[in-house]
Amino acid sequence: MPVISGGKFVVLGGASQVGSNIAEQLLAGGAREVVLFDNLALGSMETMQHMLSDPRCSFVRGDVLRLNDLFDPLANADGVFTVAGIMATNINENPWMGVDVNIRGLQNALEACRYQGVKKIVFRSSAGVYGAPEDEPTVEESPLRWQDLPPAMALYCASKVMGEGLLKLYQQRYGLDYCAMRYTAVYGERQHRRALVGGHIAETCRLVRAGKAPVVEGSGQQVYDYIHGADAARANLMAMESTVTGEGFNVCAGVATSQNRIVEIVLQACNSDLKPVHVEKPGAQKLPATARQSYSRDKAKRLLGWEPQVSIEDGVHRVLGWVDQQNATAA
Repeated sequence: MPVISGGKFVVLGGASQVGSNIAEQLLAGGAREVVLFDNLALGSMETMQHMLSDPRCSFVRGDVLRLNDLFDPLANADGVFTVAGIMATNINENPWMGVDVNIRGLQNALEACRYQGVKKIVFRSSAGVYGAPEDEPTVEESPLRWQDLPPAMALYCASKVMGEGLLKLYQQRYGLDYCAMRYTAVYGERQHRRALVGGHIAETCRLVRAGKAPVVEGSGQQVYDYIHGADAARANLMAMESTVTGEGFNVCAGVATSQNRIVEIVLQACNSDLKPVHVEKPGAQKLPATARQSYSRDKAKRLLGWEPQVSIEDGVHRVLGWVDQQNATAA
């Protein structure tokens, strides 16, 4: 299996939140070369700029929908992290593009890996492969339940299932090793504003710092499993170095946290007495609201030795510090 120290790695979607976290950890782990590949349609140079002063790190502007863009960056690569993808909110706006990127874009990446002899690929899958989960806990063998999802959300979830199917096909046919990382609600610094769930943490921090009331959807009792971007990235690196192949892993905290609790943490951190405003968002792309959620991370601990290190309280404080830094830079 590829070893991080001394290896060359390509991050497809390197301008994303998780992609930039992966790149940081690759450089810290002694990688010989790190190539950040992105078309900048959703990501920005800001997420990568601090790494590009390192001579081991480079940026290539390209698109996973153009197969020829991928061949040169992947030359002599030991491993590839595929983080490039379209979220449900974007699929709702442009279904054709979303399905194209999530399926054909991944197939292009797999074909380029096959051609260039890449040893292993780590894929950004999603807990969306379960759709609206009902199992307690939701484990890697849980089925996809999509019938009650909004159309764009069903397409997103199905695209991740198809992505894992393509990975399995390329492993069986060409011997390309892989792991699929099924993230729950990723949040953290460099938060993408179009993130389906995690984005409201950063937005709550921005509002409270500006002296404005935080906004909560509905009752605020609905829960999500929030995983910090740094923890998600570390799971990727551990999967890359592991001898494990052909497996999908829940990358989750294993803790259900309500929106009300998020607001409470932010208000306490800001020493604010603001009261949240509760609103309804009809038509928003989201999983069915639930007051219970249970994802198991036992498999990732057992096979990869991975466990999250950033609690939701520490993570929210880190996001708040990032928002403060943004505000100071803009002032």
